[in-house]
Amino acid sequence: MTDLPRPPVFVLVRPQMGENIGAAARAMWNFGLDRMRIVDPRDGWPNQKAVAMASGAGRLLDEASLCPDLPAALEGVDMVYATTARPRGLTKRVVTPEQAMAEARAHGAEGRRVAVLFGPERAGLENHDIARANAIISVPVNPEFASLNLAQCVLLTAYEWRRQNAEPVASQMELAGADWASAIEVEKLADHYEQRLEDAGFFYPETKAEGMKIVLRNLWSRMPLTRADVQIFHGALRQMVRWKERG
Repeated sequence: MTDLPRPPVFVLVRPQMGENIGAAARAMWNFGLDRMRIVDPRDGWPNQKAVAMASGAGRLLDEASLCPDLPAALEGVDMVYATTARPRGLTKRVVTPEQAMAEARAHGAEGRRVAVLFGPERAGLENHDIARANAIISVPVNPEFASLNLAQCVLLTAYEWRRQNAEPVASQMELAGADWASAIEVEKLADHYEQRLEDAGFFYPETKAEGMKIVLRNLWSRMPLTRADVQIFHGALRQMVRWKERG
């Protein structure tokens, strides 16, 4: 089994609310990230509101590094990305979260440490923070309302990291304990309906009967039926025939 690349560390720079720190931890752990560094939190540390909000991700807060300033938080880091939603007047490469985490994966595979900076809730990172970054992460949001909550920004970035290191299934069917119907089971269902509709005079006029039967057969073959579905269709048709005969 191939080892996963070295994961990035998420650095929360001067976060203001404990609840947002806890929500950020929860978002990180949702996508398998557990390395957090916290720089000069406004309400001090540890913070019980952060613990309450983190729910099952409290371990991240227990193991988070508390740093007095950004240079201390970036100790041992080789590549830095800064998240921001507004222009900063700095000459800096700007990438999407997807591109940033693809690069982070490549760096991590080489054993390099990547950090992603997230600014305080009110105004985000300052220019002197961003100046320490190698690149800026910019989320393609509504330009008329570009501000993201701290935890939202963390979640978007963490999701892209997970997506780079997993193979999510784009679409799948949840069978909920059911089994797909076999070809012969669908064939017998088609026979049942065709026979009963024949008895009811449905295939009329006779010149169109064969084409109608083909259309009906094609309908059954297109439907992804489970065995339970087939039983329901058989049962419904039997009940309608019994009701007609009683009448």
